[in-house]
Amino acid sequence: MENLNLWITAVNDVLWGYVLIAALLACAVWFTLRTRGVQFRMMREMLRVLGESAGSSPRGERHVSSFQAFAVSLASRVGTGNLAGVATAIVVGGPGAVFWMWIIALLGAASAFVESTLAQLYKRRGKDSFIGGPAYYMQYGLGRRWMGVLFAVLISVTFGFAFNSVQSNTICAAWEGAFGLDHLWVGAAVTLATLLIIFGGIHRIARVSSVIVPVMALGYILLALSIVLFNFRRLPEVLELIVSEAFGWGPALGGTVGAALMQGIKRGLFSNEAGMGSAPNVAATAHVSHPVKQGLIQTLGVFTDTLVICTCTAFIILFGGMPDATANGIQLTQAALVSEIGPAGGIFVAVAIFLFAFSSIIGNYYYGEANIRFITSRGGVLTLYRLLVGAMVMFGAAATLDLVWSLADVTMALMTLCNLVAIVLLGRQAFRLLADYVAQKRQGIRNPVFTRDRLSGLKGRIDCW
Repeated sequence: MENLNLWITAVNDVLWGYVLIAALLACAVWFTLRTRGVQFRMMREMLRVLGESAGSSPRGERHVSSFQAFAVSLASRVGTGNLAGVATAIVVGGPGAVFWMWIIALLGAASAFVESTLAQLYKRRGKDSFIGGPAYYMQYGLGRRWMGVLFAVLISVTFGFAFNSVQSNTICAAWEGAFGLDHLWVGAAVTLATLLIIFGGIHRIARVSSVIVPVMALGYILLALSIVLFNFRRLPEVLELIVSEAFGWGPALGGTVGAALMQGIKRGLFSNEAGMGSAPNVAATAHVSHPVKQGLIQTLGVFTDTLVICTCTAFIILFGGMPDATANGIQLTQAALVSEIGPAGGIFVAVAIFLFAFSSIIGNYYYGEANIRFITSRGGVLTLYRLLVGAMVMFGAAATLDLVWSLADVTMALMTLCNLVAIVLLGRQAFRLLADYVAQKRQGIRNPVFTRDRLSGLKGRIDCW
């Protein structure tokens, strides 16, 4: 196990130290410039579009509204990255990592806009609703099925295996910290519950997620905001610490500028998933009148995740001063809450992380299932995938935190690089769609509508417009 961790760490050093950070920042800056800061100048439009609902089409299919797609993708985003990932970033990279999480969210939101707009443009009609995502715009936009299959394999491994191991490990650590329960027993219970739900199909997955996520997400946000407001006078001190550590202006408290940069971007990407290629799988299912609408909605999701929820977690941890370097992961967040509200804080985090992470486990599985179905329609392959997902949930319970995070970092990096190549090659299509949307708005059209004959020369095969 130790040798495996060393090997994975070496791969991570190359991917994250030289390749992915440069690629993410370059794409984020490029898309921000080419869209003229769509994530900033169209904030009001994002909020307006969010309230729109889908109607029924002449064919009578069941559709997913913009808001529903936003909620599903946000449910996947809000989880371990917000509670455990922020803590890990602060311990390894210092408080300055929080600053770089903000930067990657502000700039990366443009990447989220492009990938989700493309997912809408190249979506397909499924049995009950629309289907799509990066694998589809790679095949139908770029005409490269091999690339779509490669991405489908990577996202199935990343979300179904690696990320689910992280979720399982975090649940076990939280319940050990709050109740003293053994990892293996908690892991076995989570694995059994996971298998029962994922073998029930997507409808059971949707029902479970829609019940447990909104309640706990709202509860955590309200608790975090109340703690931030209670410590409002200390906000300037915490903000100064974050900025000074980000640029190395203050004394070293947890890592170099490079460590802060790397941890901020890694954990920020894990949390908000901008440019990763996961959210487009949900964005494609929405029924909207123009692809740009869902691009705007998913952009708003990045801000909600990182600038609101992750920031609240970071403030909770830093209000108690720089954390002990021996603390790690979710148990650090628990300790911070215990210091603020007493023993109930640790129990609250244990329950919250169980519901957040468990919903993410079954949501992550759905990303994998959707892409397995892109590769093959054989039922036996899907059954095997479900069993392997269960096995990886159990593996996460038994593995060390460092190994689990390292494995997730490797697969996340490969998947993200594949998606970034695709959206750079197809980016011009999203820019043209944005220009068309803005032009219709300037003409006084409140609800812009897109049909493929509006823009000549769009690349690839477009069926649903």
